[in-house]
Amino acid sequence: MSPVPIAIPTSVQEVVQNDIIHKPIKPTTIVTTNQDVITNGSHTLMRPNNTSHPLDSLTREETRDFASGIYHLTSVISAISLAVRRYVVEHTTVKAIKFITCSTANPPKRDVLAFLGIPLATGEQPETLKNPIIRKADIDFIDLVTGDAYDAILVLNDGEWVMETLTKLPEGTQPQISVDELFAAENTVRKDPRVQKLAAEQGLKPENIYADGWSIGWDSRFPTKKRLQQALLFARFHEHDNLYAYPLDFIPVLDSNSLEVIHIDFPPHRTAKDEDGNPTLTADTTAPPSLTEDALQASGRGRIPYPNRPFEYLPEYREKQPGFKPSTREPLKPLQIVQPDGVSFKMNGQEIEWQNWKMHIAFNHREGIALSTITYNENGQLRPMIYRLSLVEMVVPYASPEHPHPRKFAFDVGEYGIGTQANDLTLGCDCLGKIHYLAYLTDPINKPGSFIGQDGTPFYIKRAICIHEEDNGLLWKHTDFRTGRAYSVRSRRLVISMICTVANYDGTIEFEVKLTGILNVYPLAEGETSTPFSTTVAPRVSAQYHQHLFSLRIDPMFDGLHNSVVESDVIAVSAPTESKENWAGNAFTTTSQTLRLAKEGGREYDFSKDRRWSIVNPNMKEHYASGRHPGYVLGYRGFATTLLAQPGSWVMKRAGFSTKSLWVVKDVENDVGGRMWPSGKYVPQTRSTPDDSVERWAEGDESIENEDIVLFATLGVNHITRPEDWPVMPVEHVRLTMRPINFFEQNPAIDVPGTQDVASILAFEEPSNTEEIHGTNGTNGTTSCCN
Repeated sequence: MSPVPIAIPTSVQEVVQNDIIHKPIKPTTIVTTNQDVITNGSHTLMRPNNTSHPLDSLTREETRDFASGIYHLTSVISAISLAVRRYVVEHTTVKAIKFITCSTANPPKRDVLAFLGIPLATGEQPETLKNPIIRKADIDFIDLVTGDAYDAILVLNDGEWVMETLTKLPEGTQPQISVDELFAAENTVRKDPRVQKLAAEQGLKPENIYADGWSIGWDSRFPTKKRLQQALLFARFHEHDNLYAYPLDFIPVLDSNSLEVIHIDFPPHRTAKDEDGNPTLTADTTAPPSLTEDALQASGRGRIPYPNRPFEYLPEYREKQPGFKPSTREPLKPLQIVQPDGVSFKMNGQEIEWQNWKMHIAFNHREGIALSTITYNENGQLRPMIYRLSLVEMVVPYASPEHPHPRKFAFDVGEYGIGTQANDLTLGCDCLGKIHYLAYLTDPINKPGSFIGQDGTPFYIKRAICIHEEDNGLLWKHTDFRTGRAYSVRSRRLVISMICTVANYDGTIEFEVKLTGILNVYPLAEGETSTPFSTTVAPRVSAQYHQHLFSLRIDPMFDGLHNSVVESDVIAVSAPTESKENWAGNAFTTTSQTLRLAKEGGREYDFSKDRRWSIVNPNMKEHYASGRHPGYVLGYRGFATTLLAQPGSWVMKRAGFSTKSLWVVKDVENDVGGRMWPSGKYVPQTRSTPDDSVERWAEGDESIENEDIVLFATLGVNHITRPEDWPVMPVEHVRLTMRPINFFEQNPAIDVPGTQDVASILAFEEPSNTEEIHGTNGTNGTTSCCN
């Protein structure tokens, strides 16, 4: 996609106040009631049941022209980008722009809850909607002539999108890297004469050069005003072969606005020897050389040819590999998931209901999936649970210290956007069973899998979000050994994926990330061994150690908007064995403290104490038996990994969220939502801790007790690479659970009926007596029952 040229009339005057270019307007009401028809001037916006939620994605809307009576489907993203272009022409001197992001500007939390009829506290009446909900959009774009970045807020006014504010961002502020820019990185380096020459020295033609565009991370040799990427290079010789088996030995740096290569780095290698004959770096230091130095000479080594052995993962290419051995593995017999009566969930546009749960599912360029307004219906009483749940940041710092490898610490959410990287899911491959997609093909009005392209047109993902049910083993079972009577209940879970797994029978909410894909690799020289920071996964192919660190944002409203966080440790009682208090020496207990002030909000996990954090509502009546306030407890299950980098390191300055296992801050809403992004709204090329980051929010004496709070939970794994991760890494799971604690009177799944799967049969013999094989759930003497 190409930039958008804009002709500027000479008569236009620019109005600037504190870098905010604005046009005062009076937006009309676009959401006034919970009904299906909204009047907007000369048009009526029809909100059928599938577009009735104020948090619906910016996708498509249906409008009716009163004069003709004709309904029109219009792309909201296209309408917004057109409004931006018109305003820029009329009120600025900007001559060419490229769009970067476009998303819903979230309305005030209390207004949304009032609109949906969700009470601010369990048992109370919902608030009356006092202020109309105004549909807003938040757009980032770049002036291609000057490199300046702008943030625009638009509102829907009488059926048209109108500029509310246009803010010129401070110099050096860079919005998210767009998909178009990532693709452009490959074309840019492929056309560069210096890159072509370096590739030709190793027998490669321009069409063999492939590049993965990466954020620059941190490189103080370049001004922050330049919008930069680094390109990790590989060779490819056939359309679908594994290009990552052929890494190249140099890394270009390019300007994403001018589309030109401005520098080329050559990492040093460990082919030199110290006095004891041990491998050491060919360069004197791990620091970057100056831009005036010859980069190859500064690395202290010569050119390193790419590895020449293929490592394929596609079957048709594996068969052509030298030394290929056909698999002796017997093919698996079909395993089909059948729901003859259909699914157990109901959809209303982007809202889903399942087993007393109800929630809204949105999609945007940055978070991908965002779950909102999650409630639980307990015997007719609506209980607020979570206002918003989403993955809001992820950083992947690499371990090798020699330049330029330390630049590799990509923020997958803040720099790229999980949503823009979403796959088009395939029925029967990515999702099994009876599947519902929230996507371009299945929801022609909403099209929740979409984001803005560089030219302002929408890019649609055909199948962005997959929803299905899974059998999850036993939910609960008990056998009375005296009578032989057994009763068991199967577990079913609702899975909403791109990346999230949520909602279970027993009230558990589970967030899951599945890590897979191809390792980022770099070539080794002939005779070079693994470094202390990597594993040689194949001959002359090095995969560096790295971390995957996630930030999950939890905006709780358990039984109401005002919640607290209680930290609990499991500890051994200090009284010694044979003391009066602990004669047998076996006693252990828990100690707890409530987090009260912002400066207490950054917390570290303690494995030795099995530390846990509970989100509780101190305003609700205590549990009738335990005497404790209702809440939910976070379960890290061994994934409480935090950043390993040194204090003052590049990555720690930019990804401070990853230094603590949990952050608790008070939510503060502005025109586009609450405190959202733990590393700041604008992440690319930052060189310090932003003011709008979780580290800054967790300072001072602001109260976080019995407040409208937000939690940022840090999860992670240390990826010590293995040969078994090559050429494609098997899935590794990262999970966080939220389980009820004192929230329900008893097991909330006690009323789930046992079901008898009459389709289950013996594998190797035909049953002679079906009733004897299956048993009857709960029958005396039945020791084998599954329903």
